[in-house]
Amino acid sequence: MAKVAFLGLGVMGYPMAGHIAAKGHDVTVYNRTTAKAEAWATQHGGAHAATPAAAAAGADIVLSCVGDDPDVLEVALGADGAIPAMRDGAVYIDNSTVSADVARRLAAAGAERGVGVLDAPVSGGQAGAENGKLTVMVGGSEEAFATGLPIMECYGARVVRMGDAGKGQQAKMANQICIAGLVQGLSEALNFAQQADLDTDALLEAISGGAAQSWQMVNRGHTMVKDEFDFGFAVDWMRKDLRICLEEAKSNGAPLPITEIVAGYYGELSEMGFGRNDTSSLIRRLRKG
Repeated sequence: MAKVAFLGLGVMGYPMAGHIAAKGHDVTVYNRTTAKAEAWATQHGGAHAATPAAAAAGADIVLSCVGDDPDVLEVALGADGAIPAMRDGAVYIDNSTVSADVARRLAAAGAERGVGVLDAPVSGGQAGAENGKLTVMVGGSEEAFATGLPIMECYGARVVRMGDAGKGQQAKMANQICIAGLVQGLSEALNFAQQADLDTDALLEAISGGAAQSWQMVNRGHTMVKDEFDFGFAVDWMRKDLRICLEEAKSNGAPLPITEIVAGYYGELSEMGFGRNDTSSLIRRLRKG
């Protein structure tokens, strides 16, 4: 059993840390809102610390799952950051979705201290985190990956090493690019079906077994036609992820015409007050008139 620190107890991190504790590992958590860390420790029997550095001291594995580039840099390398407090030979695993540049910065900082660093963004949403069925895309050395794999398998049904530092984040970008186009296409199809007065339950039964099938269709199709969006991965988080995708594409020369359009659509939804809705709420802007 490993001594583990987990930094960031949002809708993803809270259950992920819980799965690690459930496997018998010794888990100490940190969260900016102390009350949430206290609640986690009470629920799962672990400990909580006042700073990332305090949580990370003496840990074998330190994980973080926070919002954006500045948040990761703060918990990992800030004044009370985790990496400077970690022991030689320990491994830092960042499960946040951030830029590949930040992933490489963490890896370089870790290398200076003998700390292995993995960028390991996850896919599967809140339900995947709660059920321990996330997909984890990992960048970093083979040695650090081998050390961190048993911990990542606590919450990941599929854990795949994509290459060196930054490659996990780039894989997550590809994942989000796929999702953006899929959700927009599904939104247009379902709105079209409703305008044509089709039975959408029958339609989804018919097409979800064929070439049009997707996770989004199976898990979100019925809720989309019912205007139910108060769950899942929020629009504002998708906007952040697509911003990262578009910035990376500028540097590597990959055209992302559909992604750029859909990112704009998500911006419209946020301006309409739907920033906390699930990403499947794209269908709402088709109905706004």
